[in-house]
Amino acid sequence: MFPILPANSATASFPENDEGIFGYGQGPVSMTNLISNAGVVASDTAGVGTARQQISACEYGGDKGIFGYGYTSGIVSMTNLVSNTGVVASDVAGVGTARYALAACGYGGDKGIFGYGDVFYGEQSMTNLVSNTGVVASDTAGVGTARIYLAACEYGGDKGIFGYGLDGSPSGSLVATTNLVSNTGVVASDQAATTGTTRKQLGACGYGGDKGIFGFGNDGSDVSITNLVSNTGVVSSDQAATTGTSRGGTGATQYGGDKGIFGYGDSAGAKSMTNLVSNTGVVASDVAGVGTARAGPAACSFN
Repeated sequence: MFPILPANSATASFPENDEGIFGYGQGPVSMTNLISNAGVVASDTAGVGTARQQISACEYGGDKGIFGYGYTSGIVSMTNLVSNTGVVASDVAGVGTARYALAACGYGGDKGIFGYGDVFYGEQSMTNLVSNTGVVASDTAGVGTARIYLAACEYGGDKGIFGYGLDGSPSGSLVATTNLVSNTGVVASDQAATTGTTRKQLGACGYGGDKGIFGFGNDGSDVSITNLVSNTGVVSSDQAATTGTSRGGTGATQYGGDKGIFGYGDSAGAKSMTNLVSNTGVVASDVAGVGTARAGPAACSFN
């Protein structure tokens, strides 16, 4: 006799976290700002770990997070774990190639992946898997176009997607290329860019339990367009500009179980405003900023 499963069992295997955290950023700085399950951003929490910028972050372990890599007085590969109460731990010695301007997302329901980035005028495509206990693995050979200033998010409950950025060609071309991540952490080859404005310095996060969204960025000038990601990893065409301030260098993460938030960035100066994303992917107008204005923070969810 087969067991009777709860009605919500299909989503219970891959729960979305309730709270989030923005951290680090241009300066460089190391302070963090917690995000409540209602999308309210808290004032600065004193920084833990080495101050750095152009880092990335993702979830792991189902209810925890990790900040990793970045640039301080030089490029680094150190990481800082985030507990399920939002407490950031001290530096953990880095694993893998030190680099900055990379992206990260969750996969497999309880694991994460860092990917791409720069080692000073040398764009990369390698990735580093994060176990469900927050241990970062050595480099995995890169797949797809080497690039920087891209973004990544989850989709489909247990998969991920890297997208957009600035490639390593002599001219440094902006791209809209995406690379899907399977639920075992395998990165697929480039998907032909058929939709979406090519751009860099954007953010991305999940929403709606099994979908994702890329938003904001710079295509030569700051923009506020978004591109939704379906639960099968299909990226939609540009959504009409939101009522949010056009800017690059935003961070983004999930909150409230099925919603998202974009925050901070730069547009003729550092910003601290945020824009909430509903569980249907609608981006709201600016919410007055809290905490230190800065570009390039990373963000992830927890709890």
